[in-house]
Amino acid sequence: MSKIVPVGVSARHIHLTQEHIEILFGAGYQLTEFKPLSQPGQFAANETVAVIGSKGQFDKVRILGPARPASQLEISRTDSFAIGVKAPVRESGSIDGTPGITVKGPAGEVELQEGVIVAARHIHFHTSDAAKWDIKDKQLLKVRVGGERGLVFENVIARVSDSFALDMHIDTDEANGAGVKNGDSAEIVD
Repeated sequence: MSKIVPVGVSARHIHLTQEHIEILFGAGYQLTEFKPLSQPGQFAANETVAVIGSKGQFDKVRILGPARPASQLEISRTDSFAIGVKAPVRESGSIDGTPGITVKGPAGEVELQEGVIVAARHIHFHTSDAAKWDIKDKQLLKVRVGGERGLVFENVIARVSDSFALDMHIDTDEANGAGVKNGDSAEIVD
């Protein structure tokens, strides 16, 4: 049985706590939805911020909502070179010991002490999909993408939850290297 998954390409973005949202946009501020994302309840917000590193900055970095328990900036390796932040490859939410960055909004700015990562490639599985394919949470997978630059991604982390929808997430560097775009398909091969 083929194990085909949709691919989502994740451009640089930031997750913010409600406290940081209010510092950046004003007291009581609530994010507004620009468009829904592949994961239930998640959305790209209309709001953007600037992120400032030691060598440069990116303006108009999209905020993903809803508010999170910890603020976290997800960038590609190429982005990390451009702004001068040595971001490690980490699973989302695993920010202990990571570098920080300055985040600037229309009402103020926040100095994140940690939270800048290159997100580890991963696949979100609903528990029913994982059970059907005998895949366990945190299992490392090999995933093949086709096309003229086809390749096999190794060390793809399985993330299993009742609140997830089936979707593989890679960053823009990985997508460009493999010639993959949003909506393409990939096959779990091991």
